[in-house]
Amino acid sequence: MLTLADVLAALTPKRPEAPQIITEAVIDSRKASPGSLFVALPGQRVDGHDFVAAAFAAGASFALVQRDLGPEFTTLDLRQPLPATLADLTLPVCLRVADSLAALQTVARHWRASLPDVRVIGITGSVGKSTTKEMVAEVLSHKYRTLKTSGNFNNEIGLPLTLLSLARGHQRAVLEMGFYVPGEIKFLCEIAQPAVGVVTNIGTVHAERAGSQDVIAAGKGELVESLPPEGWAVLNYDDERVRAMATRTQAQVLFYGLTPEADLWADEIEGLGLEGIRFRLHYGGEVFPLKVPMLGRHSVHTALRAAAVGLVEGLDWAEIIAGLRFGHMQLRLVAVQTASGALLLDDTYNASPESTLAALNLLAELEGRKVAVLGDMLELGQYERQGHHMVGLRAAEVADELITVGARAHDIAAAARQAGLAESAIHEVADSPAAVALLRGRLGAGDVALVKGSRGMRMDSIAPALEAGA
Repeated sequence: MLTLADVLAALTPKRPEAPQIITEAVIDSRKASPGSLFVALPGQRVDGHDFVAAAFAAGASFALVQRDLGPEFTTLDLRQPLPATLADLTLPVCLRVADSLAALQTVARHWRASLPDVRVIGITGSVGKSTTKEMVAEVLSHKYRTLKTSGNFNNEIGLPLTLLSLARGHQRAVLEMGFYVPGEIKFLCEIAQPAVGVVTNIGTVHAERAGSQDVIAAGKGELVESLPPEGWAVLNYDDERVRAMATRTQAQVLFYGLTPEADLWADEIEGLGLEGIRFRLHYGGEVFPLKVPMLGRHSVHTALRAAAVGLVEGLDWAEIIAGLRFGHMQLRLVAVQTASGALLLDDTYNASPESTLAALNLLAELEGRKVAVLGDMLELGQYERQGHHMVGLRAAEVADELITVGARAHDIAAAARQAGLAESAIHEVADSPAAVALLRGRLGAGDVALVKGSRGMRMDSIAPALEAGA
């Protein structure tokens, strides 16, 4: 378990005697617990230094700070020489450093390097990272003690926090790695030292900041470039940009996909709606018929990724299949009943053209009158109109009724009209409250409604309102 001595060894020239245990690292004072390390990060709107007292009141033993907080706080200045022992240090204590974020990253790098027997599996891609992370961890847990990224802790702050949760008993760590700017994933890999890298796909999400799909592919490819020769790159053969990453890694490559050209592939895929999916899995001449509790035909790729990691990490097929069959049905899509008896598919964590098309494909598998409630998809950059248009065309094929939310979603409605969906079946509203008002009274028993949109559209308020009949 992480101790104060480990933190000091990372941040100072010496390693004083300091046996105090650190139970976890947090950046939210509300999540501080006895024995934790609170990392005070300055921000544009909120400064973590203002919450050090709250973290200590919640039981935190230490706070990593980059400015003095006054005489009411006991402070250990790590920029100055330290005594040979701190075994009798009175807690709680502020640990003063020059930069609290850089210190957090340095401690995480040092702690991870002190655990050479832990193999890290890094996961990146435009869509499906979190679901893949969950399934990979589920499969690996059938053989190894496995740590996984909590929530969406996949950036320069979240990944170090996750690594500091590693204990000496862990054998595998499954870490999600997000991408916003070139060099970010390379930096995360320098901290995490992955042995296995999984790339899901290259889509248009975050193109507004990254610039183009080629730039996104280059950034995601930093994961496979960071792998050691004895490591494994698990790549999506069905995505041309991901497939090309095989030339950018010194690691061994395992392709997965829906074609026999891949090393691990699937066919005879059957969507069973909310009952899951059925397919045949092929590897090395062996064939395994499977039914797994994952929603939507697109989830076959998720199952393939998890199986591929299981293979390269030494699991047998019994362990892999057990992990796939008893894994999570879906990470973020939630099926609820409205007060009127309709089935509501709440998939409002976020949205991109790729994930929205996948959600519409799931809607197509279900019985009943189908209603698609689709909001603006943000951060698409140059692909904004193209992405919304593509979604509108598919919505016209699937939905009996379409409700769009937001200004950008006007392009979804326009494309649906172009594709032949009746004008009377298309409704455009400005925001989520207007969508709730429109849906109330329009949904009844036997109807199935999909709600999907970017987080910025606050569409996560729609399902609770309709479920409660509010």
